[in-house]
Amino acid sequence: MFAAAGTRIRAAERYDARRDRWYPIEGLPGFRAGCVGFVSGGGREFWAMGGYGASRTISGVFPVDEYYRDAAVMELDGDGGWREVGDMWGDGERVRAGKIVVVENDDDDKSDYPGVYMLDGDEILRYDMSTNRWLCESRVPRKAPYNSSFGVVVVNGELYVLTHLCIVDMTETRRSRQHRRAGTLYIQIYNPKKKTWRSLVTKSPFSYPIDINTTILSSICL
Repeated sequence: MFAAAGTRIRAAERYDARRDRWYPIEGLPGFRAGCVGFVSGGGREFWAMGGYGASRTISGVFPVDEYYRDAAVMELDGDGGWREVGDMWGDGERVRAGKIVVVENDDDDKSDYPGVYMLDGDEILRYDMSTNRWLCESRVPRKAPYNSSFGVVVVNGELYVLTHLCIVDMTETRRSRQHRRAGTLYIQIYNPKKKTWRSLVTKSPFSYPIDINTTILSSICL
């Protein structure tokens, strides 16, 4: 019923592709859940960013998650210990983090650090590691329809912001054979290098509504 009921862990593991095995490494400084992990610094650092840890109660009854405003960084070379990165937000700026995605560097990019972006409502924020601050990057041109939300994934260095353009009522779908698909997917694509948007519309491949928050998109090359 409530995210605060559990799922927080400190355990961390590292995957060895050659041996096809997971190996335990030093645990996180504190319990986290719902965080995002990525490698940066040319493979020298592993970041665990965002998520929630401890919980509190409202009126002593309803549990509410306490969201992290910082990150923990594992030094993969050397002793492999964690260091904690301080508050990424000013006073009163944030309560919880939005959906975080990571854009890996391509061959033309000389930086060791990937691009880290957050989708917060219809606003795109970019994390600046040098100042430890989230900066406004752009805004999604078209807002999500009423009572719906965005999903965001990275494909080929671009941010794909997905939403349902319309949802077909499933009762009506069962009554009519004309409605074989549950709405239309609207995809708005942001290019961080060119700082430009483009969009496309496609029919959903499913005959039922999908949870856009947990959708995964990947490119297929033939």
